[in-house]
Amino acid sequence: MNTNTEQSAIAHYDVAVIGGGAAGLSAAIALARSRRSVLVVDAGEPRNAPAAGAHNVLGHDGVPPLELLAAGRKEAVGYGVEIRVDTAAAVRRDGDAFEVDLEESGTVRARRLVLASGLVDELPELPGVREMWGKKVLHCPYCHGWEVRDQRIGVIGSSPMSVHQALLFRQLTDDVTLFTHTMPELDADSVEQLAARQIRVVDVAVVRLRDEGDKGVTVVLDGAPDAEQDAVVVAPRFHARADLYRQLGGTMTDHPLGAFIDSDPMGKTEVPGVWAAGNASDLSAMVMVASGAGVMAGAAVNADLVAEDVASAVRDRTAQR
Repeated sequence: MNTNTEQSAIAHYDVAVIGGGAAGLSAAIALARSRRSVLVVDAGEPRNAPAAGAHNVLGHDGVPPLELLAAGRKEAVGYGVEIRVDTAAAVRRDGDAFEVDLEESGTVRARRLVLASGLVDELPELPGVREMWGKKVLHCPYCHGWEVRDQRIGVIGSSPMSVHQALLFRQLTDDVTLFTHTMPELDADSVEQLAARQIRVVDVAVVRLRDEGDKGVTVVLDGAPDAEQDAVVVAPRFHARADLYRQLGGTMTDHPLGAFIDSDPMGKTEVPGVWAAGNASDLSAMVMVASGAGVMAGAAVNADLVAEDVASAVRDRTAQR
């Protein structure tokens, strides 16, 4: 248990936001504009850093991800948000608040938590994938599809969802090849759909991907000739960064593509005092969706704090009568 001296040395905030991406910064700004004291803890490792640009960002399409975050941090600081480049290592409930242990800058205390720490992409164990991830190895047609339109696109099969990926990318080019790799045997409906859209199916395992520079990507096959592609599509699994949530007793929700923190439409989780926003609670959220979720969570947290503050003021007024 902390002594009074230790307690006084701990910085206190209304809200600690874990994660400084689009969701976390948007939540922080919404809260700061309501005159809440806010700390954002961010390790500086955004998921979309490998990408050249963030897309579907209204008015800023194609903005470099790090440039977008720098602008967001500047706006947040302008409203009084404190940002620490650090990692939240542990959290615990302490009375009516939370204590968060940071790896580099000690312990902080907050009345509410917003978990906006994003997710981890679990990439296929295939040589070449990680090295070209976010550049020539893609997964989302909405994030990067326009940039590879009319090019040769190879889809590396790993699950039944790979058929869906192939059909989505076929909207962008008439040259799509599905390499079945480790996916289950195609059912009759899938075979018919792929054939109807003139998507080639190569029923063979992939050995590795080789970066050919300006010439694209070579898909090295097991027992078949190499296939030259301009871009390759894979299907990662997505796991929300949720260590802190688990420490507070929260349970993850399974999804066909991974696991996430379940929340209501405003981001409220099953753990009292804890909200989640962005990819931590929505595995498919793009930048604009994550940002909107952050604003909603920030507004909900402020309303919750207002209710608590009003109840406290009423109690104090009653006691003084």
